[in-house]
Amino acid sequence: MTHVMTKLTLLICGDGLIGEEVISLIYGINMTINLSLFQQQHAPLWDRYVLSHHEATLYHMFLWKAVIERTYGHKTYYLAAFDKSEDQVKGVLPLVHLNHFVFGRALISLPFFDMAGVLANDEETEKALLSQAVTLGKALKVKDVELRHTCSNSCFKEISLIDSVAWDLEKNKVRMLLDLPDSSFALMKSFKSKLRSQIKRPLKAGLKAQIGGIELLDKFYQVFLINMRDLGSPVHARTLFQNVLEQFHENTRVVIVQKGNIPCAASIISGFKTTLENPWASSLRKYSHLSPNMLLYWTMLEYACECGYKRFDFGRSSPGEGTYRFKRQWGAQPKLLYWYRIHLNDNRSEMAVSNKSKFERAIQYWQKLPVSVTALFGPMIRKYIGL
Repeated sequence: MTHVMTKLTLLICGDGLIGEEVISLIYGINMTINLSLFQQQHAPLWDRYVLSHHEATLYHMFLWKAVIERTYGHKTYYLAAFDKSEDQVKGVLPLVHLNHFVFGRALISLPFFDMAGVLANDEETEKALLSQAVTLGKALKVKDVELRHTCSNSCFKEISLIDSVAWDLEKNKVRMLLDLPDSSFALMKSFKSKLRSQIKRPLKAGLKAQIGGIELLDKFYQVFLINMRDLGSPVHARTLFQNVLEQFHENTRVVIVQKGNIPCAASIISGFKTTLENPWASSLRKYSHLSPNMLLYWTMLEYACECGYKRFDFGRSSPGEGTYRFKRQWGAQPKLLYWYRIHLNDNRSEMAVSNKSKFERAIQYWQKLPVSVTALFGPMIRKYIGL
């Protein structure tokens, strides 16, 4: 690395410094860089920058550090660039270190979620943050540095900045975004008659929706746990959602659809700027004939309109799949996600091929397990799966 920034500070979050030998690798003698310990009380400085940046997402917010560390104990490394006066942030990059002898080692911005990556005021700052992420990855001996962006990033093309490493771009995932009118009445009126009938169906069957906070967490997790087992996916720990609700309590809600006292569908929604995000939603196959998911999504959309949000994010989908078609019927439009993966070794192709069949078999086995077993062992596995 030959370029020099005005000031680049590595914000080390988690359980302490990373050791003198790593620091010496990151901070070369030709760099004018300082090392600081980023404390919780400085979080407003980080978040003010995020809230002011036009490409920022909910998952750039500093509170995710506490959520991930408290839930799974992963080490987090938050990089920030400052101007000469050291009182103005020029760019940020949150990174989480996943480290497992089976699932591998990676730095990801941000695991478990669709978006994050580099935010910067200019290309020079962006390149410097990217370069430091690669250097940190080498120091930690990870296989990949994965940055999940919402926009294309030209800095990755300048491979000389991250010398002797390869990278690729995954573009097979999209966000599904719906622009919202000023009222839920106007939104309902914009739907086709078939969709309006589908929304009314669960209401006629006696299903009711409820919006609340952490007091509804147990009902949410009851639905989520069963649905993840049925999908063949290890479940997140309950503490993840508890930590999210505690850290983002002002803008985060739980939505439950019930038949009597039995939860049939559930979701968590969280607001960021003018967008209401839906990172988790589940419904039980047992009650699919009652269409609880239709009432669930209408309740979220109605809440978004009445709270003044300008768009609703249905979350990630792959074009052509069932979830993609479901979200499209509500009028959601796809927006491409740009997932960049920088490889710090050379086994890209064999890893992709070998893991596919193993993953498919694992899904089939997992679907056959009792829910109680998946509740016990699921979080132990899920914490190391970055998706």
